[in-house]
Amino acid sequence: MSDTLALKPDLSRYGVWTGGSPTPAQAAEIERLGYGAIWVGGSPAAELAFVEPLLEATSTLQVATGIVNVWSAAAQPVAESYHRIEAAYPGRFLLGIGVGHPEANTEYRSPYAALTDYLDALDEAGVPTSRRVLAALGPKVLELSAERSAGAHPYLTTPEHTATARELIGPSVFLAPEHKVVLSTDAAAARETGREAVGFYLRLSNYVNNWRRLGFSDRDVRAPGSDRLIDAVVAHGTPEAVAARLGEHLEAGADQVTIQVLGGWKKLLPTLTELAGPLGLTPQD
Repeated sequence: MSDTLALKPDLSRYGVWTGGSPTPAQAAEIERLGYGAIWVGGSPAAELAFVEPLLEATSTLQVATGIVNVWSAAAQPVAESYHRIEAAYPGRFLLGIGVGHPEANTEYRSPYAALTDYLDALDEAGVPTSRRVLAALGPKVLELSAERSAGAHPYLTTPEHTATARELIGPSVFLAPEHKVVLSTDAAAARETGREAVGFYLRLSNYVNNWRRLGFSDRDVRAPGSDRLIDAVVAHGTPEAVAARLGEHLEAGADQVTIQVLGGWKKLLPTLTELAGPLGLTPQD
């Protein structure tokens, strides 16, 4: 993309990843704390009806999908939703797109072919490359993210993956990895919480293969996951220790780190509040 540098999204250094949509009140507090974006996961429906209430409750916060699944949300209605949101809240919505997992889709085919077909349809519907990103782990889809979108949103990765991805896609492409956190100095308890979140992905070949590329052994990626693997993908400890771990992604080349708080919705705002200072954020009065 020759114009990527000029069109690179600016979502600030830290965002928040949630499995499903937060409430408008939670979004307002996340904005007040100084986070730049909310990424809503859980393969939302093509209508994206949750987006406008979050944007209405905030003034500068951006909302992104993390991600819309190409198998469950057709490109045309997603494009219509994008244009609806963009017309009401210009420049505050980012469309994250991904192909999910072969184990979860009976009609799963080449993820590369599925993504290119989907991107072709978005092109035809006028969704700009500057306001869409791809879920990308391996080299081929990372390269596609640089060629056909504003950049990449890797999930369940490490700062080492971020460094490799940045080298592959170049300096002008947006890169926003997700990282899970547990604020606890009880390492055993934090790892137990981490395993509850990571266990599902140990059965999915795309994540397991990516961890192997990063140097994790068969033993590391065998359920329930080794301490080494869990510690790599789930930051835990004091707020300062967690913030330092998240900062490693920025040092490795990330534009934004998207923080997923583990432990349920009740943990979300308290954890983000404790992290704000160590992350260098400035809450609004």
